[in-house]
This record gives sequence, C-alpha cells and structure tokens, in this order.
Amino acid sequence: MGEPHPLLTFFLDAADGRFPPADGRVTVLPPLPAGLECSVAFTGHAVVATTLASQAVHDQAPDGFGASLSPDFLRHLAGPNGWIGVTDATLTARGTGGPPRLQTLVGADDHQRVRHARELRSNVKVHGDERGLITLADGLAGRRELSIELHHTQDDSRGLGRSLLTDALSLAPEGEPVFAAVSPGNARSLRTFLACGFTPIGSEVLLRPERQ
Repeated sequence: MGEPHPLLTFFLDAADGRFPPADGRVTVLPPLPAGLECSVAFTGHAVVATTLASQAVHDQAPDGFGASLSPDFLRHLAGPNGWIGVTDATLTARGTGGPPRLQTLVGADDHQRVRHARELRSNVKVHGDERGLITLADGLAGRRELSIELHHTQDDSRGLGRSLLTDALSLAPEGEPVFAAVSPGNARSLRTFLACGFTPIGSEVLLRPERQ
C-alpha cells in the first residue's frame, strides 16, 4: 500500500475536532487516485486536490469562505467538459464495533447505490437486510465512507433509516472515524445521519476533470 493521500489527515483531524485555521486561505494538494479531484470546504479554510499547479488555482481567487465551491471555480477545475459532482455536506461519526448487526448482501451489483459507490470508491462492501442496504468503502482520500438507501421511502418507513444506520456503524471498529457525504437538499437523509450522531465538519465536491 502506498502513502495515504494528505487530505486524509484533514478529515481525521476534523473528526477529532482539530480544524485548519479559519484564515480564509486555500491549501492545494496533489490529485486523488483514479483521475479524481475535489474541493473541500472547512470553516474558513478550503482544501483543493488537483493536478493544476498551486499558482493556477490561486489565480482563480478561491477562498476559504465559500468561493472554493463556487460554480465558476469548479468549472475551471473540471475543464469545459469535465464531470462535476454535487455539493455534499461532509459528516462523521464513530464506529461502534461489537458483533456486526448487518450481513453481507449478495445480488446487489446492479443497484444504483452500489454502482455509484464503485465508480468513486474502492473496496466497496455491501450489507443490508429487508430495510435497505448500506455500502462501506474506502472513499475520498482513503477515508472509511458509508452510504445508505432504504428499499422503500414511504411515510411508514420512518425510523427504519435510523435503525439501519445505527446497525451499519457496528461494521466499523469501535472508535474508528466513519464519514458520509450527504446532499443538504436530501433533508430526510440529513436528519437521519444527524439523529444517529453524525457531526458536520465541512462540505465537498468531487470532480473528474477533462482539460486540454
């Protein structure tokens, strides 16, 4: 295994309550594996992982107060035809360990949630039951990353997301940081993660650039 990406240190420190200085600056790091790049915003400080030179990034005048996630800056990073993901809230909680409360789920390779995870993450494991499924994988910068989807989302499914997510945390060793990227517009999902002890630490956008 190679050295971890330096962005991982930012995430692990944030999970422990240690954040970069709120100085309005932008830290530029090397790109992520598999042709991916990203812009991550913490409070008052941003981190951009890209193949672009540091000066080329700073010439676009991003800052740690929100401009690092502006549409114009993200389009510059991605190039005219590059892929830009959605802006997600970055959340973290701790694994609870103990006996795993979810079994490995087979036959889910064609599930949209699983396909999406495998496009962006590595070592994707799928678990679940009659309530829904979760993926646990090596995500952005190698962090342990979790996603969840219920099989049914009608009003009578309320509470199932919380119970499934709580059980999912048993799949990570006790005390190990687990991260999730949740769209702020998906209010039901966001409320579920917050109710299960996840804490917001920032926001992020993934990109797959296509530049001349």
